[in-house]
Amino acid sequence: MKKQLFLIVALGGCLTLYATDRKFSSPDGRLQVVVSDEGGSPSYQVNYDGVTFLEKSPLGLVTNIGDFSQGLSFSGELKLDKVDETYSLQTIKQSNVHYQATEAVCSFQQQDRTVFDIVFRVSNRDVAFKYKVYPKGGTLCCVVNEEKTGFVLPAGSTTFLCPQSGPMGGFARTSPSYETSYTVDDEMGKNGWGQGYTFPCLFKNSDKGWVLISETGVDSRYCASRLIGHADGLYTVGYPQEGEYNGNGTVCPGIPLPGETPWRTVTVGQTLAPIVETTVSFDLVAPLYEASQPYQYGCGTWSWIIGGDASMTYDDQKRYIDFSAAMGYQSVLVDALWDTRVGYDKIEELARYAQSKNVALYLWYNSNGYWNDAPQGPRGKMGNIITRRKEMKWMKSIGIRGIKVDFIGSDKQVTMQLYEDILADANDYGLLVIFHGCTLPRGWERMYPNYASSEAVLASENMNFSQGSCDAEAFNACLHPFIRNTVGSMDFGGSTLNHYYNMKNQPKASRRVTSDVFALATAVLFQSPVQHFALAPNNLTDAPAWAIDFMKRVPTTWDEVRFVDGYPGKYVVLARRHGDTWYVAGINAEKEPLKIKVSLPMFEAGEELSFYTDDKELKGSVETKKLNKKQQTDLFIPCNGGVLIYNE
Repeated sequence: MKKQLFLIVALGGCLTLYATDRKFSSPDGRLQVVVSDEGGSPSYQVNYDGVTFLEKSPLGLVTNIGDFSQGLSFSGELKLDKVDETYSLQTIKQSNVHYQATEAVCSFQQQDRTVFDIVFRVSNRDVAFKYKVYPKGGTLCCVVNEEKTGFVLPAGSTTFLCPQSGPMGGFARTSPSYETSYTVDDEMGKNGWGQGYTFPCLFKNSDKGWVLISETGVDSRYCASRLIGHADGLYTVGYPQEGEYNGNGTVCPGIPLPGETPWRTVTVGQTLAPIVETTVSFDLVAPLYEASQPYQYGCGTWSWIIGGDASMTYDDQKRYIDFSAAMGYQSVLVDALWDTRVGYDKIEELARYAQSKNVALYLWYNSNGYWNDAPQGPRGKMGNIITRRKEMKWMKSIGIRGIKVDFIGSDKQVTMQLYEDILADANDYGLLVIFHGCTLPRGWERMYPNYASSEAVLASENMNFSQGSCDAEAFNACLHPFIRNTVGSMDFGGSTLNHYYNMKNQPKASRRVTSDVFALATAVLFQSPVQHFALAPNNLTDAPAWAIDFMKRVPTTWDEVRFVDGYPGKYVVLARRHGDTWYVAGINAEKEPLKIKVSLPMFEAGEELSFYTDDKELKGSVETKKLNKKQQTDLFIPCNGGVLIYNE
């Protein structure tokens, strides 16, 4: 077929196109996508400032009504539009967002019938796309058996990936739950432990920049996905594993026709700033229902992280309510086993006591029982609409603020339905929802107004379990701001000030190896609108007064985030703004002390700032200093140490 040259006037100017190539760019013209139908198999490529960040990568779907990955050609002309939207959302990294992008709709036909559109959105730092599949005659639904969508990284790229675990493994057969360790600076051509990798996935494009791949907009109408590694830099979208959810539910999603897939997202940056600062997970979605009431966020405490199951007593929970009140916190998380070790009647009594202290309770629940063996209760309350709504009605009647639902462990469409059902019912009863032992949130902060946060990370509980996790705390903490926490709220439950993970803070359990300043810094580095910190009542007397004073004031909602410096797994320095106050937080996981000069343009020259710093022995101190005329300062951060700067 001859390639005919033609011109099309698009956003940002004139683009020269061939019949088998369609090109479009971001509003600033620097991020470009090239879509092709060459050979009948659709593909796309991503370039930034003329440098390739994704090589020619496959597109297409295989469904039970046809193979829409080959024998395809462009249908009609490229449809271009401008997206210019603003929205406000207090539960993400940036409270007010101005989203601008080029939208391009590429229609593909097979045997003279349009089978699907691929809708692209290209902002100045993100490429996103989804499929819109059309009916075939009188067929108004289909199953998507396979998604051919791929991402081909340039040769020489390195990976920062978290392997997906196999189904029905781990504790009480509850995996996968997005709680495995990352491998950093690794070569391509691998596939994790054989099951691929969990989103989001970070890649370094040699010395040219960074690529973050993920997805958003997943709800009950589709399954969640993972990334499957292949040879030659190719990674493809993979659906859930057959054995997940104890084999219940289908692996392949079913959709109505016309119907859409979730968005696949690619964030590109010459530095890590676009990766850290991206809001693409939220830009592409919309609320699925109205909030039933204004929801309250903020700080809280929980006894389990320090005291374990033995702390699930009425007296200990009351002690933590008093502790939260003394800290000026909003809540206490009452964790697993409360139904048998405290009891429903005593929970009502605790709720009344908490209200008298201006503190609210969150209650832990097992997601259900027929898909895992987790014995902790309450069980069997969240998986059935009748029992779930009855339980939620009771919680509303006694003033419970929210729930933490654990042990879900699947990405199947039926599981996405469970997440959505829990959220929608909880909204009816004015309850916030936190998920644990769960999948990655995919735009849920904006989609579900009462969604608070998800674990989906190797979180603080593991430091209670093992010294190895304590020893790796700084390494992992230097990953999350660049990977997991970039796309959604992360319920980590950290910032402990105990030296040991036990109620008496004595050397007979896991030992914390990070500094007190490190603990304060992660309270800023880790983003979640609800933070149940791993503090303990004894910290009021055995922790430095300056540390407790800061933890009393640290916010949990943010108006802005800026990348300052860092490298995944080595060190990180970020700035977050709450109102008029900027907080700059940094930590170091490298063996040698970190000595760097950073620019802090968010502060004024000569402005007085509070500096929390560590010496070589990880002993913290606080001083007030003025920022120099160049708005720069030298930072010294020892291994496992931190730094914290803010303006009053």
